Amino acid sequence: MNLKQKYGNTALVAGASEGIGAAFSTCLAAEGMDLVLIARRLTPLQQLAHSLENKYKINVTCMSCDLSGTDAAQQIEETLQDREINILIYNAALSYLGPFLKNSSENHLQAARVNMLTPMNLVHFYGGKMVDKRKGAIVLMTSLAGLQGSGYLSVYASTKAFNRILAESLWYEWKNSGVDVIACCAGATATPGYKNTNPEKSGFFAPRVLEPEEVAKECLRMLGSKPSFITGKGNRVASFIMQNILPRKMAVNIMGDTTRKMYKL
Repeated sequence: MNLKQKYGNTALVAGASEGIGAAFSTCLAAEGMDLVLIARRLTPLQQLAHSLENKYKINVTCMSCDLSGTDAAQQIEETLQDREINILIYNAALSYLGPFLKNSSENHLQAARVNMLTPMNLVHFYGGKMVDKRKGAIVLMTSLAGLQGSGYLSVYASTKAFNRILAESLWYEWKNSGVDVIACCAGATATPGYKNTNPEKSGFFAPRVLEPEEVAKECLRMLGSKPSFITGKGNRVASFIMQNILPRKMAVNIMGDTTRKMYKL
């Protein structure tokens, strides 16, 4: 049974213009699902939609939306009206790299809205409809940075911890309601956003940087099997050591030191 047979015809991908979001969109299109693609920039969404429609003969709706807006979720709901969403994937994220005090409070609030409040509101709205129908799936993208304190990524890491706990909690609440929820915890991934930060190599033993397609495909395979998971074998090994073997203080120090060295902070 493929995803369309299991969950329904239509998937919504927020943060779909590039990277992991575009990879999710391609995977879902390959399974014959119609798509609703959302991001702030409309042109790359339309380019992706044109490619997927031609290749997979599906229908794609594109919507430009600033996901940091206080009414972003409401805008999406009103635009789509009563359209049924069977899979919701929230991939959009905003990260300000650097010391906490070097960024303004407004920047931190903007990140909190994109990374936490908008997905929570979308999950509440579309998740409620899925529970009523006893059918559907939700994917929230999270990060290894959210598994412990991460210096110079403090707000980003905190918001990703929120998403993981939200997904795991709803997995429990809805596991007997026909709705699958999963937190997809990614490490370094070769997205345009990651490449644009120009990170230095983090060491010989650092986990391999994954391709967006690897992350998306592994997540969709895991959907329905567990409340959260970490992408990539190397990331799982590193995370096990950090979370289960090293003292918490050492894990926090390693994360902060690694980020500081990678970005020459």
